[in-house]
Amino acid sequence: MLRDGHEIHIVTASGRVPEMLKSAHLHKADLLDPAVIAPLLAAVRPTHLLHFAWNAVPGIYWTSPDNDRWLSASFALLQAFRDTGGQRAVMAGSCAEYDWAQAGICNEATTKLNRHSAALPYISCKIALQELLQRFGADAGISTAWGRIFFQYGPYEHPNRLVSSVIRSLLQGEPALCTHGRQVRSFLHAADVGSAFAALLISDVQGPVNIGSAAPISLAEFVGTIGEQIGRPELIRLGARAAPAGEPDILLPGTTRLEQEVGWRPQYNLQTGLADTIAWWRDNLP
Repeated sequence: MLRDGHEIHIVTASGRVPEMLKSAHLHKADLLDPAVIAPLLAAVRPTHLLHFAWNAVPGIYWTSPDNDRWLSASFALLQAFRDTGGQRAVMAGSCAEYDWAQAGICNEATTKLNRHSAALPYISCKIALQELLQRFGADAGISTAWGRIFFQYGPYEHPNRLVSSVIRSLLQGEPALCTHGRQVRSFLHAADVGSAFAALLISDVQGPVNIGSAAPISLAEFVGTIGEQIGRPELIRLGARAAPAGEPDILLPGTTRLEQEVGWRPQYNLQTGLADTIAWWRDNLP
């Protein structure tokens, strides 16, 4: 969006952004502080809002009390956006919103949501925010959309997630302990996730849109490709970890809305995306 000449304002609690975004206007602010949101929006007066902020730390985010705080803060952000003349708001959700008991290919209009997830506040809060966004937008005359992110990977990823943990282990000559690998998923490079959201933001498509890849692959083949690219396939240990309970055999996004309505296509394929990610970790291992 910067390359296309848009004026971009980035809000981050850390005050840090990658080098490629240094030409954007940077605002260091904690959106969980209720006193921050209205003055920030009044100062910037954005026409478009793209909201990603949430607690997504592996092992923590499913049950964190931050989920309720982010639901409240996101609504406050949306209200301030309306009050300052905002036109279109896009927020980020997750494939975890879908009922995985029906898993297979998840479609926005037909696959049921997981409304029995009270024990997992992350899921219930994301579903609640999507529905709130849609109702609020209709009442306020604001165009809205909701991007449901499926499985992604790439530079800057948390080191304990699947792709980054396998890459780090192999680069350090250590075994990569994996599950049986028969699960079928699809993976999208983070830069493509970003460009998909940018395309969604400047489109007029409304409602939920899956953000993911249309190319299914087993986890065994996926981590095997990582092993081949690094040159240490013998260090992949399939079956060394138990698969999470309740994990579906097949979990894939239907991408018709993303491809046909938004008109978006990825830039990376599996080989180029993994090569980029491996190169980043080679340069950034501790």
